[in-house]
Amino acid sequence: MAQLLLVEDDAVLAEALSRALTALGHEVTVAPTGEQALESLFERRAPTDLVLLDVMLPGIDGFEVCRRIRAKSTVPVVLLTARGDPVDMVVGLEGGADDYVVKPAEPRVLDARVKTILRRASSSQEPHTVHTFGDLSIDSEAMIVTKGGEELRLTSTEMRLLLEFADHPGQVLSRQTLLKRVWDYGFAGDSRLVDAAVARLRAKIEPDPGNPTLLLTARGLGYRLTKP
Repeated sequence: MAQLLLVEDDAVLAEALSRALTALGHEVTVAPTGEQALESLFERRAPTDLVLLDVMLPGIDGFEVCRRIRAKSTVPVVLLTARGDPVDMVVGLEGGADDYVVKPAEPRVLDARVKTILRRASSSQEPHTVHTFGDLSIDSEAMIVTKGGEELRLTSTEMRLLLEFADHPGQVLSRQTLLKRVWDYGFAGDSRLVDAAVARLRAKIEPDPGNPTLLLTARGLGYRLTKP
């Protein structure tokens, strides 16, 4: 059972999704606005394993809510959006979302996404290995990443992605390979998930994210992690 925070202003839809996800074994708390969601997370500190976040909200929208969550927490966030515009998807993913689902959302699809993300978040890496790339250190057992001796705050998706690269140093990994290994998606997965996660990761591990020296692009092929 997962503790889910469903942020949805449509009362009818929120009730339907809440009932369906509860029937699938989850505990669901509903927040109709972004402000109430942030209050639940950071003021009342309600136990939350994952946030299901509608994009179109009254007051502050889902993109801004996601950014504010990510500034303080690594709790997984799945966007719920009725808009299929690729720009909207990228904005959400670059804002720190772990995944997105286009509405109307099928409860069993949401259930599968939730279980996949939480399984990734709780998985451990064996054997114990410490990878170093310049001043970047990646401890695969402790799940700790430091840069210049300072610990970095990574989301579970960013950590899994970085570990996948670190386990294959210098090797180009395609977007489809990363979707399968990090997101548990087959060839139906959206490569924008990878590009957005790589951009967020670069912002944390690179001295100059616009001119990366660690996480490099192999044009038309994918990405590779190499020593500077």
